[in-house]
Parts: sequence; structure tokens; C-alpha cells
Amino acid sequence: VGSEMCIRDRLLSPLFAYIAWRVKKDSPGPVFFRQERIGYLGQPFWMYKFRTMCVNAEQKLEELRAQNEADGPVFKMKKDPRVTPIGRFLRKTSLDELPQFFNVLNGSMSLVGPRPPLPKEVEKYTPYQMHRLDAKGGITCYWQCSGRSNIMFDEWVELDLKYIRDRSFATDAKILFRTVGA
Repeated sequence: VGSEMCIRDRLLSPLFAYIAWRVKKDSPGPVFFRQERIGYLGQPFWMYKFRTMCVNAEQKLEELRAQNEADGPVFKMKKDPRVTPIGRFLRKTSLDELPQFFNVLNGSMSLVGPRPPLPKEVEKYTPYQMHRLDAKGGITCYWQCSGRSNIMFDEWVELDLKYIRDRSFATDAKILFRTVGA
């Protein structure tokens, strides 16, 4: 395992360094974005991503709430003015999510599983939607390779619950393979 980690680190380090440099070049502030999310059985944890928005993006959210293009308790906006130029690229390629591998390594997330929601979103969940928390959250799942932010929240919940019912090594392998293509 030690030699495999060393090889992986040598391969990923230049990519992490380049992304970090581009994030800093695009806008002032930290390279990483840390956000509280809700994980397995409602346990809060810190999720990490490369920062793709301006530093005060959380404060600007309320100003944009009326322009929400998603249904349900989530916020999505295709042309979100808070997103930096490099942030658009990182989001489109999902490279902003690479730091979540640290969440996988520390056990707060898995590679495949329902997307960990924000605490404010969970407060608005129905009892049925709460079942999304019956599995460890993941970097990818059916929603990632089935339309991402183009699907309605109820469909997203159904895809997550389908994953929870059908999860297996084969299902995870299939989702990981489809995610690369997506």
C-alpha cells in the first residue's frame, strides 16, 4: 500500500499544484473550500473542494436565492456570478472535487454514494428524503452520470435511494466507470 500511495502522490501532486496555482491566480483567498455537510445517519463533517467561487460566495447566496434554477431544498444556478473563471473549468471537469479523496481516506465519505447535503438542505427534507442519509455520502453516484444539475430534486432522491437499495461492488464499479465518461 505504501508504494501505491507514493506512485499516486507523484502522479497527483503536479495536478494539485497546478490547480492550486490557478485558483490563487484567479482570485484572492484560500485554495481549498471547506464546507460542513451532513453524512451517514445525519453526522456532520467537513467536506473539502478546490475553491471555485469568490471568497464571500456564502454571503452573496441570499442575494441570488430568487434566481435559483433548482427545485427542492438545493440551490443551482447555471451562470452563477460567484464562480471564478478557473472555477467554471474545474466544475465542468469535476476537478474541483479531487480534494474529496481526502474525505474518502479519513472515512467521512466514500467514492460512491449519495451526495452529502448541506445542513440547511437537510432541515427541509421530508421523512422520505431523509433516507438519503442511510448510506455514506460519496463523490459520485447515479446523479453524477444521469444529468447532474439538470435533474429535478425528486428524481435525484429516487436515484440515491435506488443506489442505497442496490449497492454492491458491481454497482459501484459501474457507476465509477460511467462517471469517467460523464
